[in-house]
Amino acid sequence: MAKGRTSKAKQRRNQTSKKVKGELTTDKLTNLRKDFESNPGYRLIQNAITKTTVDNIALNRSAVIGSDHSFSHKLDDWKATEQKSSGRCWIFAATNLLRVGAMKKMKLKDFEFSQNHVLFWDKFEKANHFLEAIIETAERQVDDRTVSFLLQQPISDGGQWNMFVNVVKKHGLVPKAAMPESESSSNTGSMNKILVTKLRQAAKTLRNMHGDGASQNDLRHAKEDILKVIYRILCIHLGSPPARFEWQWTDKDNKFHRDPEMTPLQFADKYVTIPLEDYVCLVHDPRSTSPTGRTFTVEYLGNVVGGTMVKYLNVEIELMKKMALKTIQAGEPVWFGCDCGKMASRELGVWDAEMFDYESVYDTTLDLDKESRLLYGESAMNHAMLFTGVDVVKGKPRRWRVENSWGDKTGKSGFFLMTDQWFDEHMFEVAARKSALPPKLQAASEKPPIVLPPWDPMGSLAR
Repeated sequence: MAKGRTSKAKQRRNQTSKKVKGELTTDKLTNLRKDFESNPGYRLIQNAITKTTVDNIALNRSAVIGSDHSFSHKLDDWKATEQKSSGRCWIFAATNLLRVGAMKKMKLKDFEFSQNHVLFWDKFEKANHFLEAIIETAERQVDDRTVSFLLQQPISDGGQWNMFVNVVKKHGLVPKAAMPESESSSNTGSMNKILVTKLRQAAKTLRNMHGDGASQNDLRHAKEDILKVIYRILCIHLGSPPARFEWQWTDKDNKFHRDPEMTPLQFADKYVTIPLEDYVCLVHDPRSTSPTGRTFTVEYLGNVVGGTMVKYLNVEIELMKKMALKTIQAGEPVWFGCDCGKMASRELGVWDAEMFDYESVYDTTLDLDKESRLLYGESAMNHAMLFTGVDVVKGKPRRWRVENSWGDKTGKSGFFLMTDQWFDEHMFEVAARKSALPPKLQAASEKPPIVLPPWDPMGSLAR
């Protein structure tokens, strides 16, 4: 017995001693330790970063010195807004754009449209949009990639310019006083958990009904009952959206005004001073899947069933920059989407492509280009804001002024600086007037779009 046990133990040792391809062997680990410990520079960096943040060590001093927040063209003379613990940046950026004209028309120094009102109707429309997608894909297996993707995030705070326009066209706008912030509009996490759970439950119900032979009409009748619950949840968390309301104010000359009772659509019609229907989304997507001069969309990206699809026109970065520059010089801010997490300092309120020298800290290269960052998951459009100024030297922009929605405790009282080099690397989208585009691109914007899959990174701002 002892001899047999010894023989088996020896076999196990022989098996474990066999080399496996790709294994991190003891020798390899020892060499890694020796390599690190033999370099005084590595040990010096280790001592520093174990006591402070890597951003403090990697901060490029020249980028700090060049960030003086002065601009040759500056539009804003209002306070920054705050989305708080929510993903409503796209709503804030859009309402911040529209409030400029509204403030001029009402002669107000400060004014905000209700972001909560837009959030309510966006959530409700998104729920319907999701349930329609579930009905449309009911014949597929639940682990089908598209179905699985839809179920990963049935509803979110994110959105796109076209989605904002859809809400305004269908549900209008109201002043913030008519539907103020609630705990859940400022902190959407708890509400979203309930909505996601209910919508996944609803997806199971609808798919099971389909499997049992229910017709499309039967599924849509069941969907109506589900939407009653979604509406109820939203009212509980966000408050009930007003059907009609009165609006009165005292302008900056201390003159009192009162509008007669009106609907949200009437209010939007009166105080939205820019032609929303004239705007197109210009993007810079250097991937081969999105040819320059072509439109594209992302499957199942949207909110209002029957509304305008989310459609992008892919252009060169210089044209996007030119359109933004001309718009600001004409006195109008510009809604845009970018990857805000790259080379950013909240404390300084600066985005600079050379803000941090991570390569020197880690003694390695970090050189993925814009196309590769999109292809390999290193970058995506994740934040929307507003350009409210630009610094122009010899006809060329060198830095951009940004109105953020993170409150007035970040940046310079809530406003940020973006260098032109950062614009090239991490900017993805601007909303621009189609009528200001070259005729060839105006025509291109009307053509049917290339359809990219639901998980494409160009849909990420809405997720």
